[in-house]
Amino acid sequence: MRNTETKHGSVRGAAALALVAAVGTALAITTQAEAGAKAEVELKIATVAPEGSSWMKTMRDIDAEVRKATGGAVGFKVYPGGVQGDEIVVLRKIRSGQLHGGGFTGLGLGQIAPATRVMEVPFLFDNYAQIDKAYECVGSSLEKHLQEGGFTLLGWAEVGFVYLFSKDPIATQADLKKAKMWLWEGDPLAESFYRHMGVVPVPLPVTDVMTSLQTRLIDAVYASPYACVALQWFTRVGSFTDVPITFASGAVVVSSEAFNRIPAAQREPVLRICRTRFRQLVEKSRTQNDEGLVEIEKSGVKRVAVTAAELQRFREVGKAVWEEQKGKLYPPALLDAVQRRDCAGSGSSSSR
Repeated sequence: MRNTETKHGSVRGAAALALVAAVGTALAITTQAEAGAKAEVELKIATVAPEGSSWMKTMRDIDAEVRKATGGAVGFKVYPGGVQGDEIVVLRKIRSGQLHGGGFTGLGLGQIAPATRVMEVPFLFDNYAQIDKAYECVGSSLEKHLQEGGFTLLGWAEVGFVYLFSKDPIATQADLKKAKMWLWEGDPLAESFYRHMGVVPVPLPVTDVMTSLQTRLIDAVYASPYACVALQWFTRVGSFTDVPITFASGAVVVSSEAFNRIPAAQREPVLRICRTRFRQLVEKSRTQNDEGLVEIEKSGVKRVAVTAAELQRFREVGKAVWEEQKGKLYPPALLDAVQRRDCAGSGSSSSR
C-alpha cells in the first residue's frame, strides 16, 4: 500500500492563543479578545483530540485569527480531549443546543451524512495523492451531504492512514481472529470489516480504549500513527502491522443554524480562515504520521510484515465491504467516482 509520491500523516502540537492588537478603537476590542472576552457569536466546538495536539493548536490559531478578522464579533470556544464525551455524545449535545459543532472523524461525520464514509472503505487508497484527487472529484458532493444533514463544513481535517496496533503480532487473517480487537462503538463500517474478517470485536467508546488496553479487556486497536502516539496507546502494544487497512477522514463542522448566527458579512472571512488553516493542518499531519511511525518503532514496538498473498486476502475482504455498503452508507455512483478519480459526473470542485 506504500508509494513514494506521498506519505502518511495525522495530528499534533502545542496549544496557543494570541491576538495582535490593532490601532484606534480596534485596540480595545482586540485586547478584550486576548483576555478571553466572549465574542458576540461564540461557537462551542468539542473534540476527542487531546490538548497539545496539532489539531488543538490549529483551533486556537483559528480562534485568534477569526476574532481579529471580525473585530471580536466571532470566536470559538473549544473543548478538547473528549471532556464533552465521545463523538456520538457530542452530536447529541449539538442537536440539543448545548454545543454548536465538533471536530469529527468519519464515525461522527457518518452519523450526519453516511455518504461521507465512502472515503474510508478498507484498502481503497494507496497514497495521499489519490486521496487529494478523490476529494477534488467528490468534495463538493460530500459537503452537500453534510449540508443536507443540517451542518456547515468549516474544513476537512483528516486523521490519516490507519494501522493495526496489537500486543501480539498480526500478520494474517488468522492472527486477527485471535486478537481481542477494539471496535469503535457505533461504527458500521468497521463492524462490517470485522464481520467479513470473521473477527468478534469488543465495542467501546474511544475514551475507554486506554483503560481497556491496561486491563487487557482488549489487546489490539486501529489508529493512525500520530493518534496512537498522541493518545499514548502505543505504550500498551508490542507490534504494528505494516499495512494501512484504511484511510480515516475527519472534518470540523458546525450546525448550520449556529453558523447562520454569524453576521452575513463575516461568514466568508470565517470560512476562508478555517479552510486555509485546516489545509495547512492536513499537510502537517501527513508529515507527523511518518514521524509517529518512527517514534513508535524507536519505542520498541515491532513492525510486522504481511506477505503478498495475505495482503491480497485482506484486499478481497475490503472489496466485499465496498460492495456491501453500496446503497447503505453511500450511493454506488459516489464510490465509482472515488474509485475512478477522474471526476466524471462528480462535480469538478472541492472545498478542501
